[in-house]
Amino acid sequence: MSPAGEPLPDDWLERLATVPKVARPKHLSRFAVPDEGGRPSAVLLLFGADGDGAPDVLLTQRADTMRKHPGQVSFPGGAQDPADAGPVEAALREAQEETGLDPRGVDVLGTLPALYLPPSGFVITPVLGWWRTPSPVRAVDPAEVASVVRVPLSELLDPANRSSVRHPSGYVGPAFEACGLFVWGFTAGLLSRVLSLAGLERPWDRARHVPLPDRVLALLPSPTVP
Repeated sequence: MSPAGEPLPDDWLERLATVPKVARPKHLSRFAVPDEGGRPSAVLLLFGADGDGAPDVLLTQRADTMRKHPGQVSFPGGAQDPADAGPVEAALREAQEETGLDPRGVDVLGTLPALYLPPSGFVITPVLGWWRTPSPVRAVDPAEVASVVRVPLSELLDPANRSSVRHPSGYVGPAFEACGLFVWGFTAGLLSRVLSLAGLERPWDRARHVPLPDRVLALLPSPTVP
């Protein structure tokens, strides 16, 4: 197991840039995209570097009052509008609306295979970006986004901050704890797989299971009674 605080390789961005070329649907999800149906959507996986050159990724925390996935940590993004030229434009537009991001400072590295999210019916295209010229970001609409955080990759890759978590449905997936955020579900799964495909992942104890925090459990929808 690599020691905590181990520096990232100097070519970390070049490694991330290869992910759109090598990623296949089977690498990213266990659900196949349906031949018909599903609402086209996009998320922005935006990687940057702080003033000291330390790599980070932009994450948001949804407001607790949101009807879908309240309080969960996510990538900026949302449904594709008819006026959007495609997933790239949708991801950048949604990121701007949610965080105030200036899209002119983003270099798009590519898109990943579309992924199907059965609970919501979304067909999500992840858009991988390099934050060439960072701009100020914030929660533009607190009714939708509670906070916007640039999370250091060093914290996400630290084995001490990684674990497995069981969803009430029974599905077990990866989780991260960083910057006071508990990242799980779709966001953690996609982030984990992208970092692994980029060759940046450090060995971590997948047998270490943690319970969902009480705050997360309190926001989950009640199970449907037949």
